[in-house]
Amino acid sequence: MLTTILAAAAPHAENPYGLQAALREGGIIAQSVFGIMVIMLFFSLYILFTKLFEQQKILAQAKRVRATFWSAASLREGAAKLEKNSAYRQVVEDGLAAQEQHSRLTDPVEAHDWLHNSLARSEAEIISQLKKGLSFLATVGSTAPFIGLFGTVIGIIRALVKIGSSGQASIDAVAGPVGEALIMTAVGLAVAVPAVLAFNWLQARNKKISEDLSAFSNDILGYLASNGAVRPAAAKGAPVKAPAAATTTAAR
Repeated sequence: MLTTILAAAAPHAENPYGLQAALREGGIIAQSVFGIMVIMLFFSLYILFTKLFEQQKILAQAKRVRATFWSAASLREGAAKLEKNSAYRQVVEDGLAAQEQHSRLTDPVEAHDWLHNSLARSEAEIISQLKKGLSFLATVGSTAPFIGLFGTVIGIIRALVKIGSSGQASIDAVAGPVGEALIMTAVGLAVAVPAVLAFNWLQARNKKISEDLSAFSNDILGYLASNGAVRPAAAKGAPVKAPAAATTTAAR
């Protein structure tokens, strides 16, 4: 009984083949590889959470648009109900600005084409902003395993050289150092897999946002091009009035 208690109370011996040992024995190369992995993981998590926040903000704006926008008396009034930096407000304001600019064009351009291109450009700017940083996640997902593998190869070379110089070729002498070197590959995979999952998840959410924005900009286009006669099916009973500039565009 006393022997068991003393054994439990005794400090555990340090693992000779753990991560700390791999960094210590691997030298500057192993430490640099591990440092790169930590930096990759930090920025991957930073991009993940910041993009999730941006996406959730736009998705919440979409709910408010569906609930209140088309019940406004005019497009400008509906835009005023949205947040100042709202993506949907930007689409509406860009559409109204394009309508006003069309009346000043000296060369004849179809109003529908002009409005469509302006709204598409506005939508592309929003999606481009959401995609910023995702290329870093893709880069981490594709390169982290190879960076870890590089650390493993260097570790195996060091281990084999050390074993060769010591003259010991038993399985115990080989398996430990080689297994220690494989830790860097495991670290690389541990960094790459979450980055790939985050990239695919954010891409899927961006696709949903893009579809919502595309549908909304199409509704705005139909409304402006028809002088307010065409509205979304969900808003046909709403008392939306055409803006004053719409008459000029329709006349052209």
